[in-house]
Amino acid sequence: MARSVGGAHDRNMTIPAPSLRVSHAEREPVVERLQQAYAEGRLDKSELDLRLHLAMTAVTRADLDAVLYDLNPATGPKPLPRGEPTAEQRVLAAFAHVLGVFTLFVGPLVMMCTKARRSPYVRQHIVSALNFQLTLLIVTIVTFGIGGLVYAVAWIVAAVAALLALVDTPFRYPFTLRLVR
Repeated sequence: MARSVGGAHDRNMTIPAPSLRVSHAEREPVVERLQQAYAEGRLDKSELDLRLHLAMTAVTRADLDAVLYDLNPATGPKPLPRGEPTAEQRVLAAFAHVLGVFTLFVGPLVMMCTKARRSPYVRQHIVSALNFQLTLLIVTIVTFGIGGLVYAVAWIVAAVAALLALVDTPFRYPFTLRLVR
């Protein structure tokens, strides 16, 4: 049964009782909210997978509500839409990718400390290049140097990332750990 919400302006609103069965239509907004929380970094991949499974197998409204129990909507001001990056910002972003080829993770790390506050666009590319170089370093160490053969391919990928940064086209390195956010 549904219960009525008290209040002068919302007398016709009803909240579903926790014991009512849920439909696929009621699950979809929950799935979207979980995906949004993952995109915002409020959930990690394993927690997202678990909660998606719980949402899709929820039988009652109470089961579905439990999936979102600690994911209140984000409060605070909405981020302003970013404008077009300036030529200097695009060059700095491209430089972060190219610098990683020659200095491994050190160049992007130095840029992170010195240039990341210039703009969100520059910071995003510096973090991306740094994470990529750190991932390559970890692969090389774990495979006792065999992963170093991947560096030839990494140069090509870094060059593509640099070119796309120059023309303000989104790019995400494949198979990269997000160690720095």
